[in-house]
Amino acid sequence: MVKQVAIAATGPVSLRVATQVARAGGNAVDIAVAAAIAAMSTEPGIVSLGAGAFVNIWPEGAEPQVIDGNVEMPGRGLSKDRFGQGLTEITTGYGGGTSMYGGHGSVATPGALAAYEVAVEEHGSLSWADVVSPSAQACRDGYPIGAAAARYLAFTSHSLFALDPEAQALVTRPDGSPVQAGDTAYNHQLAETLDLIAAEGASVMSTGQIGRAMVNDMAAHGGLITHRDLAEYTPLVRPPLRRQVGDWDLAFNPPPSVGGPMLAVMLGELGRYGYWHWPDIIAIQRAVLSYRVQVHDFARDLEAAGHELLLQVERHGLAGLPTSSSTANISVVDAEGTACAITCSSGYAAGITIPGTGIILNNALGEIELNRLGLHALAPGTRMASNMAPTTGRTRDGRSLAIGSPGADRITTALMQVLGQGCLHGEDLQHAIEAARVHVRFDEAGAAVAEHESDPEITAALAEMGLPGTDHGPLSMYFGGVGAAYRRVDGGLQAAGDPRREAAVDVISL
Repeated sequence: MVKQVAIAATGPVSLRVATQVARAGGNAVDIAVAAAIAAMSTEPGIVSLGAGAFVNIWPEGAEPQVIDGNVEMPGRGLSKDRFGQGLTEITTGYGGGTSMYGGHGSVATPGALAAYEVAVEEHGSLSWADVVSPSAQACRDGYPIGAAAARYLAFTSHSLFALDPEAQALVTRPDGSPVQAGDTAYNHQLAETLDLIAAEGASVMSTGQIGRAMVNDMAAHGGLITHRDLAEYTPLVRPPLRRQVGDWDLAFNPPPSVGGPMLAVMLGELGRYGYWHWPDIIAIQRAVLSYRVQVHDFARDLEAAGHELLLQVERHGLAGLPTSSSTANISVVDAEGTACAITCSSGYAAGITIPGTGIILNNALGEIELNRLGLHALAPGTRMASNMAPTTGRTRDGRSLAIGSPGADRITTALMQVLGQGCLHGEDLQHAIEAARVHVRFDEAGAAVAEHESDPEITAALAEMGLPGTDHGPLSMYFGGVGAAYRRVDGGLQAAGDPRREAAVDVISL
């Protein structure tokens, strides 16, 4: 039998790198990590190496685990008067109007590369250098700018990215205009940085020369990241949340992640209905997301709050709940059944680089929706809130799944609906991804509003429930970009991508 691997990547470069690593003998974890690093190296404005990430791995014949490489609140050893500095407020027309903070004070301690290295060392079959090096070559050879990146950079290349000439040069043409979809871009500095990371390991981003350059630049411009922050950062291996949904045993990103617990609760409630209908989807989203925006997002201990949420819903159902953009995902399943889903995020980006490295940094401290307690309000060393929810799953008859999505707070609702159709309705994976979606949000007055794609049944359900809604038309990028890889009962593989974003999927024979 020919060995195969199913890959749902973010674009042509990440798929090409994934294929190269697969043909070199990599397993699902090697392939997913290589594709994630490629996306972070060649999709400026969408995600970068200065990011946080979660790696959800379910090896064949073993228990699943999640490697938490999310960003962390920096500032160990700094005096109180250092906090609140280095932030520049930026308002853009992106997403109908988005406010954010960029600059050195918006940067949280990154952890994605450290988590990837743990994943490869503990679960991969190739060397770390074999997994990293193809992305260095892609930066040298040139990579196409994708449509999603071009749309975002049209709004931010001369506002957010104007904070740093090195960063702006990575997202503009030689004449200074924003890059366009299809342009070929190069990042020779990042190629050299990736060579160093491949040779010396992810520690060059913390205790090595890149980490030192980052800390020196932070100190000079009001940033909070210190040598202690980088030296004391550790990827955390956590047991996932587990929920039975139909035939599927699903493994979710656990607390202190916000996305994993919210997705687990919504799917668990959906499972109570069995064959659900649109009013069920809308009612569950309304209850769970209301709790999130009014209670959970203001918790100082997100890990304890996440477990309390799960306990209350398990005991009392939704009645037990108290009331009051950028991301990338890779999903891979190999012929042996090992599943790996990686979601990584740099937020909206800080608009700055680590000087001389080609690495754009995150702005996790400047994302208002992830800092409900206030900017710079957390204690140094605290893992930050995250919507990311990479998920893996298995059934007793041998099926396996890796799935995830970008899309900020729409990550959980997109995955809820795709998994709800696939796990409870038995829909084909691609059909479930392409089906219309709805997302309940809350306006400034706290009133529920339904954002949705064009579908007469959704429209009818909203009218029946008396809930106002906005129709975004068919297949809107607003509703995420789900990517999934799947092994069927017969051992055959399938990869499915979302037409809402630039899906790059394939089943590779090795």
